[in-house]
Amino acid sequence: MAQTDPDIAVDPQTATIDVARRILLRGVAPGEQITVISTLRQNDASTWRGEAVFVAGTDGCVDIAATAPVSGTYAGIAPMGLVWSMQQTGAALPQGTQFDQSAPQIVHLAAEAAGSRVEASFVQLFLAPGVEATAIHDNGIVATLFTPPGSGPHPVVVVLAGSGGGLMEARAALFAAHGYAALALGYFGAPGLPPTISQTRLEYFESALHWARDSLAPADGFLAVSGVSRGGELSLVLGAMMPELIDAVVAYVPSSVSNGVLNAGRPGEDRHAPTWSWRGRMLPVLADNNPRADWALFDNGPSPKRQTPAFLAALQDAQAVSRAAIPVERIRGPVMLIGGRDDALWPSAHFVELAAQRLAERRHPYPVVALSYDDAGHTITYPYVPTTVLARAHPVSGIELAYGGTAAGNARAGALSWAAVLAFLAAARERHMPRTS
Repeated sequence: MAQTDPDIAVDPQTATIDVARRILLRGVAPGEQITVISTLRQNDASTWRGEAVFVAGTDGCVDIAATAPVSGTYAGIAPMGLVWSMQQTGAALPQGTQFDQSAPQIVHLAAEAAGSRVEASFVQLFLAPGVEATAIHDNGIVATLFTPPGSGPHPVVVVLAGSGGGLMEARAALFAAHGYAALALGYFGAPGLPPTISQTRLEYFESALHWARDSLAPADGFLAVSGVSRGGELSLVLGAMMPELIDAVVAYVPSSVSNGVLNAGRPGEDRHAPTWSWRGRMLPVLADNNPRADWALFDNGPSPKRQTPAFLAALQDAQAVSRAAIPVERIRGPVMLIGGRDDALWPSAHFVELAAQRLAERRHPYPVVALSYDDAGHTITYPYVPTTVLARAHPVSGIELAYGGTAAGNARAGALSWAAVLAFLAAARERHMPRTS
């Protein structure tokens, strides 16, 4: 039995989602086993549950940040393991349903020991106090702008989604929590935009970047672009095609070559139909005139399907790679590349290596940070979210795809890369000199 009334202390109780919490269990008999259950309803209505069993120390306490559970949904010492190890228990809203990505989320904790039960909770914020969200529908642009508190001006980050489309509002809100005017820019898969990625005109982004520079007046003229997956590929493309408009690029799990529409094209469209259009010309695709491209490896494979072997096969054709390579050396600013070494969707760590190698060979005069993480797959995100879903149906094609990594590896990559991105952008701003042309 507990010697006193047990309780759970969480510090801080309310903070942005990227802040680790100290969770302390107190008032339990020394040596007593304590079961802690964590539950969460995310903003997409999906529900999650984690569990860990601890043994109280001689002082009747358990500091989760310093104690490994004896069993549960995670192993080893992990201060936020009760969050990232959560298993999904209920489905998300149907694809295409609109919801508030940046609403607060509440993690509930329940501790049970020797017949006693105590509960607590903590709040994960995307919108930090004072951050304002504004829908943008101007000159054909579809976006949500997150503005930090204060009169500004603020440095700007344009945030691009991947092949699921829509607006990456949660990630943009977090950038705003760290002092950036963050524009979650949509380009397909949202109201007022095309339903697929097919034949995406890069001129749309050119207009959006001019709008951001003119309307937001970035502090010291600093504007960065950050994208994930196809958005990571797109970030590199935009930096290369519009170097006069972009001062730094952050590419999460990107491709270093231009690809076809893959899973995000129109129904019935060939997966290798070109994606990006610039000045009336479609950018080359890795699979074009590439005898090594063999998607039978994907089509005939078991579900959930791994795309990476098909990409690795296509990358064996040096001429095709050369034709489709994104000319990243044209980027006029620092470049950050983030990959997962167990990425099952495409070989992002290999793409990171190829892009970094190209930048080095061409003597890119700006800093390059290339990070790849062991046991991490395609879903490298911000801290501290559940990372246990390693496969899912693609939101456009509906094909069940493997994303790779382990829950622990993805969680580690998410936390480390987010801190690295903030440090990279701070350094890029520090060395940035406003352009005269």
